Amino acid sequence: MSEPATNAGMNTLVAVAIAPCGTGDELSAEVAEVVRVIRESGLPNRTTSMFTEVEGDWDEVMQVVRDATFVLANKGIRTEVVLKADIRPGFTDTMTGKLERMEAQIKKQEEAR
Repeated sequence: MSEPATNAGMNTLVAVAIAPCGTGDELSAEVAEVVRVIRESGLPNRTTSMFTEVEGDWDEVMQVVRDATFVLANKGIRTEVVLKADIRPGFTDTMTGKLERMEAQIKKQEEAR
């Protein structure tokens, strides 16, 4: 479960999709470059078929999003970014904490049936 942070920083969880525009039908090579940059950042992250979640301090997360975006844009590739952010001061590990709380509610509801 999420624990209050000892340093009440601006914990940020983002779901980001960064993809090239106008480069053809198959985007996996370019998306792989983006995900590699995110993974090499050292911040907690998780990739699904539609988004990559990244968690950390606001400035660190936004720097990773910028770096991952510009890995394509610096090649002259038009780049699209879709980003959703959850800023929760004083908390950490919200990426897994949110899921744990939801799963606990599902279990509770199933047991109540």
